[in-house]
Amino acid sequence: KNELYKIESFIGNKKKIDIKDLVKLTNLTENHSINKIVDLSLAKNTKQTLRALNENIFSTEDVIIIIRSYLIKSKRLLKLTEELEKNKNIDQIISTFKPPVFWKDKDIVKKQMTIWTKEKVKILIKNITNIELILKKNTSSSINILRNFIIEQSSIPNN
Repeated sequence: KNELYKIESFIGNKKKIDIKDLVKLTNLTENHSINKIVDLSLAKNTKQTLRALNENIFSTEDVIIIIRSYLIKSKRLLKLTEELEKNKNIDQIISTFKPPVFWKDKDIVKKQMTIWTKEKVKILIKNITNIELILKKNTSSSINILRNFIIEQSSIPNN
């Protein structure tokens, strides 16, 4: 509805709208995927996380998808950090991990593995679960709660 309202306001008295204007209005080229935002946050890249969050317009329905994605990626990170305790070769762990880590994600996953410890990931997973409950109870402010959580996770040192 927001996107249609933007288009309607832009068109005004015009009879046609250019595809370039449509893309700019709907922000489709600037939208970052949910996975990218979660990955940037887990990699403690605060600047890019903020940028990606600011370039997106999330709905209250997106909030649960985002937090669940955060949980899934955190659980994967937990398994990877557990493997890292047994085998110190990050490249080997990533290449043999099941389900496989997509080739585009390997660098950011490596960075996440060097930043997070198994214990810190376990705490993160508990925090995500708690935040999910809060989001479900406070739908009217869920977007702000989620944004704050993501920014907090991307900026807190992991020492």
